[in-house]
Formats: sequence, structure tokens, C-alpha cells
Amino acid sequence: MLEKQLAELLEGTTDAAFAVDLQGEVRSWNKAAEKLFGYPASYAIGQSCADLVGGTIATGIPVCYESCDILECARTGKEISNFDIEIRTRSGKQVWVNVSLLVSSNERTERRLAVHFMRDITERKKTEQLTGKMLRLAKDLVNGTRELNGLPPISPLTSQEMKILRLLASGKATNEITAELRISPPTLRNHINHINQKLHTTSRIEAVIQAQKRGLI
Repeated sequence: MLEKQLAELLEGTTDAAFAVDLQGEVRSWNKAAEKLFGYPASYAIGQSCADLVGGTIATGIPVCYESCDILECARTGKEISNFDIEIRTRSGKQVWVNVSLLVSSNERTERRLAVHFMRDITERKKTEQLTGKMLRLAKDLVNGTRELNGLPPISPLTSQEMKILRLLASGKATNEITAELRISPPTLRNHINHINQKLHTTSRIEAVIQAQKRGLI
């Protein structure tokens, strides 16, 4: 495919898309890439891909550098599966993206281009990180409470609050609990707030762990 045709094709995708030659220089840059990164095509084309993207993986290790693995795979024709990286935009904002790749060859010059497709997954990553943080907190709470010799007194829980605790402990979601108990979501929230107050906890997970430790469920 000719490079001009490739650039026109990339304009038709909603993903941020750009093509890079085997020297790491940007050869095309679509409107979605302009929006994601903040750089106009007039600036990005001809620039180093590594300098523009500045991608890192979860551990903070750079994946964008001169003669990166992607360019090497483009040279050899080796396939690369989708992967997630954190990029930096022109404004300095850090954004998580999922990256897909394909290799395009210029039919006239036989020059290969590594075409990058990127989609914003920042919200998904935030959810994953929050879930991981909550799981680590739950684990720490379990391990920490085992070492406690005494517990502060609590107010008695109602039968409805006990039912809710058992359902939470079984992994039931909010809509499942409200359906089973035939109560509204606001009513459920009120019950959970009362449970947290009585157990001296601040979250559903902590309340379940505290109830299990006390032998309530």
C-alpha cells in the first residue's frame, strides 16, 4: 500500500493511529492522534515516535525508545499482541492506552511501516487499580486483625442488617441484594451505613471482614 493511501485510510478510524518507519520516525498521524496526544500532524510527522509517545508499562519501565521492540518486529515480520502502556500528552497528562499494531509495506519502495492504533483505557485502568487496592486492603485487614487480642464493643445489629452482611459476604451485588430483600438502593445504602457505624468500619469489605472476625457471619 502506498503511504498516501495508508494515511487516508487511517483518517477513517476513530482510534488514534499513526505510522512509523523502521528508523522510528512518524510518517502519518491522524486526527484522533492529534486529539489524544495534543500534537498536530504538521508537528508530529517527522518527529521521533519515542519522543512523542514516551510510553511506559505498569512498573514505570520505558517501552518507547530508539529501535524499540516494535520496530524490530516490523523488520522481521514477527506479530505482536495487543498491550497496554501509559503515554504522556503534550499537556503532560498521563493516559493509559491499549495498543494494536500492523505492518504495512510500500508496494513501490518496499519500505515497511509499523502502524500503531491506540485507544484510551484510562478509566478501565483506574477501576483495575482501585480493585487491586481494595483487595490488598482486605488482605491487610484480615492479616492485621488476627493479631488483635481485644475488640471494641459494638451495637447490636438488626436481623435485616445481618441478612445484608451475609449477602455481602457471599459476593452479591447491590442489585441482587435489593431484589432479594425487596428494598430500594437508597434503603440498602442506609443499612450499610448503619452497619459500618456499629462495626466501626468504613466500607463493605471492611464490614464483612470485621463481622467474620467477630463470628457474626
